[in-house]
Amino acid sequence: MANLINKSLLLILFAYGYILSGQEIKMPLYAGAIPYSKPSAAKEIIEKTDITAFRNVSVPGIEVYLPTKKYSTGQCVIICPGGGYRQLSYDLEGTDIVAILNSIGVAAVVLKYRLPSKEYCTEPHKVPLSDAQRAMRLVRFYALEWHIDPGKIGIMGFSAGGHLASTLGTHFDYGNSSSADSVEKQSCRPDFMILMYPVISFIDTVKHSGSRKNLLGENPDKELILMYSNELQVKNDTPPAFFVHADNDEGVTVKNTLLMYKALRKKKIPAELHILSEGGHGFGLAVNNEHVASWTNSMKLWLNSLNKSQ
Repeated sequence: MANLINKSLLLILFAYGYILSGQEIKMPLYAGAIPYSKPSAAKEIIEKTDITAFRNVSVPGIEVYLPTKKYSTGQCVIICPGGGYRQLSYDLEGTDIVAILNSIGVAAVVLKYRLPSKEYCTEPHKVPLSDAQRAMRLVRFYALEWHIDPGKIGIMGFSAGGHLASTLGTHFDYGNSSSADSVEKQSCRPDFMILMYPVISFIDTVKHSGSRKNLLGENPDKELILMYSNELQVKNDTPPAFFVHADNDEGVTVKNTLLMYKALRKKKIPAELHILSEGGHGFGLAVNNEHVASWTNSMKLWLNSLNKSQ
């Protein structure tokens, strides 16, 4: 039902001219060998119930949605769908978000990242971050061709996708200038983060058990737990962030967002925090709840303000 409502919203937005007609581009993340991959008989699975979900993702790629050049702000957001590192909620927390961004002149890129699995990954915990880093480099490489400002590319993530987004925001580099691959020469630092009811920490008192287990395994080393507890990894050059979380979220406790917000502000990194009194977990656009859905307008205002300051 929620998916039908979302599709209806997109049709209404289009009918009234709020969706700017643009261009869609699909491409694989890697031109050659895919890092940390191994041969497997596992097949990708697409499940269509209330939402469209991908499982067994072993070949990553991006879908690029560009707003009309005339109205482009130069900003771009790479979207990481959630799903507990077990699946990708590809429409609810991916393609459904595109229309909102394109309607305000922001390019949107939906990242179909690999899910960590020993069946087709040599080092499963490295795989999602590797794909997010590559996506950021790839978009930056094509930025001028796509009429995107290479200094205004952000990362957005929902739930476990928010963990991936915040991992990129705390585990990035500025490119390998000696690489023979022109894409790898690009920085993978996001210029901003939009973190939607994110998993942030893997420490025992806060962790989302499913996400931690799926990414790091049943009994992960303490070093890995600390490495992927992103509130502990904030650096002076970690990018600014916009947070949305429901106080009554029983899936991923709001403590995750509060810990990351506090860590950013301790470093004097700008951050905007929206704690909603309702919404629970996984609300996406929340088109059936005007109060919860108001986050999209807040994001629009924040992106506009950020655009002026960058």
